Amino acid sequence: MMDAPKEALSNKPRSAQSNPAWSRDVLILALDLYLRHRASMPSKNHPEVQELSLFLGKMGSALGVSLVTNFRNDNGVYMKLSNFRRWDPNYVKDGKKGLAKGNKLEGVVWAEYVHDQYRLAQVVAAIRAAVDHELSLPDPLRELGTADEAEIQEAEEGRVLTRMHRTRERDRKLVASKKKHALEKYGKLECEVCGFNFLAEYGMAGEGLIDVHHLKPVHTLRPGEKTHLNDLALLCANCHRVVHSSKRWLDIEQLRAAWAANR
Repeated sequence: MMDAPKEALSNKPRSAQSNPAWSRDVLILALDLYLRHRASMPSKNHPEVQELSLFLGKMGSALGVSLVTNFRNDNGVYMKLSNFRRWDPNYVKDGKKGLAKGNKLEGVVWAEYVHDQYRLAQVVAAIRAAVDHELSLPDPLRELGTADEAEIQEAEEGRVLTRMHRTRERDRKLVASKKKHALEKYGKLECEVCGFNFLAEYGMAGEGLIDVHHLKPVHTLRPGEKTHLNDLALLCANCHRVVHSSKRWLDIEQLRAAWAANR
């Protein structure tokens, strides 16, 4: 995870105009609220609007981006719900228009989830659980170093679940256990997709090198859930980056198919 911008770490209160842009996972939470009240949008004083405002503050604090006096206040949440109206065919069919000022990501999130509200509910539950129970813990990615994280696309489920996923697959103990298990069982460390073996290719300079990838879809991860070795796969650095190269991350079978198609 990238460090929070310097301005987000400042103790100096900022104006509404300097609020950070609405991120993908925050928009997912707002879309969930909108769709649950699609027929009659709640006011800014509605208990669920106020609850979401408080929750987004907690989420922003955990991610280090909410040190703003008016961060995602009730009015901001209400206005974001109004932004979604412009994407809603049920609302605009009679010539009505939603609140125009927003960002393009609202339309992207709308298209991804409006026709799959079961998956939307799963993602929302996972984000909320992660914020409530896991993001309060120290972030191992900061300790491990994140120079290569710029090459990892944030999952379409957003930053919170991306962080949970990457934290688990970068856990030192899990990585060591997975490598040990593979060496004991197969006598080698090789990519489970393309078969690349660092030791075979580079000699002792490549000994012990391999990436560990968490196989479970990010929206199925639960705080405190034990990660088993069969939840992990060994991938070379190239294959691992291909998995994470687009918003909808590839699963292992899709990655194998993509690799085999170009042989």
